[in-house]
Amino acid sequence: MATEVKLPELGDGIESGDVLEVFVSVGDVITEGQDVVEMETDKATVPVPASVGGKVTKILVNEGDTVAIGGVILEVEAASGAESTPEPEPAPAKEAIPEPVAEAPQAPTPQAPAAEAPASQAPAAEAPAAEPPQPAAKAPAASEAPPASVTPVVASAEVTAAPQPPAVGGESIAAGPAIRRFAREVSVDLSSVRGTGENGRITREDVLAVVRANQGAAQNGGSANTAISTGPPAVSSGASTADDFGTIRVERMDRMRKTISKQMHASWSSVPRVTNFDDADITDLEQLRKSSKDDYAAQGLKLTSMPFLIKAVATALRHHPTINAAIDQENEQILYKEYVNVGIAVDTERGLVVPVMHNADRMGVPEITRSLAEMSGKVRGGQFAVSDLRGGTFTISNLGAIGGTYSTPIVNVPEVAILLVGRSRKLPVVMPDDSIRPRLMMPLSLSYDHRLVDGGTAARFLNDVIGYLEAPSRLLLAL
Repeated sequence: MATEVKLPELGDGIESGDVLEVFVSVGDVITEGQDVVEMETDKATVPVPASVGGKVTKILVNEGDTVAIGGVILEVEAASGAESTPEPEPAPAKEAIPEPVAEAPQAPTPQAPAAEAPASQAPAAEAPAAEPPQPAAKAPAASEAPPASVTPVVASAEVTAAPQPPAVGGESIAAGPAIRRFAREVSVDLSSVRGTGENGRITREDVLAVVRANQGAAQNGGSANTAISTGPPAVSSGASTADDFGTIRVERMDRMRKTISKQMHASWSSVPRVTNFDDADITDLEQLRKSSKDDYAAQGLKLTSMPFLIKAVATALRHHPTINAAIDQENEQILYKEYVNVGIAVDTERGLVVPVMHNADRMGVPEITRSLAEMSGKVRGGQFAVSDLRGGTFTISNLGAIGGTYSTPIVNVPEVAILLVGRSRKLPVVMPDDSIRPRLMMPLSLSYDHRLVDGGTAARFLNDVIGYLEAPSRLLLAL
């Protein structure tokens, strides 16, 4: 009896997911807990394990399909059922040969004709060739469908199973998950790409080379490279076409970009946003960081100014509950969060991801540094779960890691404020004694929901954050 493997619950509020990759093929024997497909939901990419073990008899999804929670992914035949069928096989197997009258005389023919007759007699030649090693697999096929043409098709699939996986699951292609995902996004078929990496592994540059070649061919009026994906349009059309001004390439908007688009539209259309700009003098903080970075490096950690900023924000949030709140517009309520969970916006190849550092106010700078390194590694490696993105009460976006000074960040609803930090730079500053000195200044941009946060509240919060950054001793001693 076939058993259905269904898409399990993937997180609160998630109703469906998109199939990114199918890891198994029909005929594979899988074990319980083995990953069978990779799904994309909201901003998370997660592998889905099999709920039962056995032989895969049917795959009901393709790459790009949207599957609802509880939807059937594939069907497997229990291992116990597969073992019970071979016992009655020997006798029926002999009877299965004479059934097709025209094929019986060709039973003693060698395997060579099987490859030479792909059109008319390939089924007849392949059936006897597969009988000695796998008589058990053919008898069930013959019993399920009386016509002789069905049984050779099953045998043929088993004989050619070696070359088939690249087309179905792509398991023989030497490329990591990130490269596979990137290839899908730019509509490149990895089976047509020659890898230049170690042991023939496909690199990002190999995929980009194919994209450039396809674009060049399209601009020169030539035919598109065969590496353009011919997969289902649900993943990406990948078609090179042209508008009135030149060549364009059409790509399907993936689920992650859809989620970002929906979230940003909800914020823009519902939040009356105001942004305060200010600078923090982090000259003393930078000296402290430089004096401690070697100690962190000895533990494999890179100490930047970001852990200090997270600590300053988390500490200030405890003293400004309005900034650490949310609006329940439907019930006309304000939800004051008594926990401080800081989201850190991380720029990835697939878009902006905001993992959440839970209870950041209870952590010290060393613990925040370790947590930040782990979070960034998981996000950029695509190893994070949906739970890693939930529960945030405030967001920090680090534009300075890329470049730029000030910006007007979009509030990450249902939060009511977001802080963007720009690239620190030295500026001439007038000191209390009227002297002018070069100081390292950190630009800060605080956007807030004016429905709840007033200008004075936002300014006091930002002043507290700046006070902690300018007096590192206060920051390190803060409880």
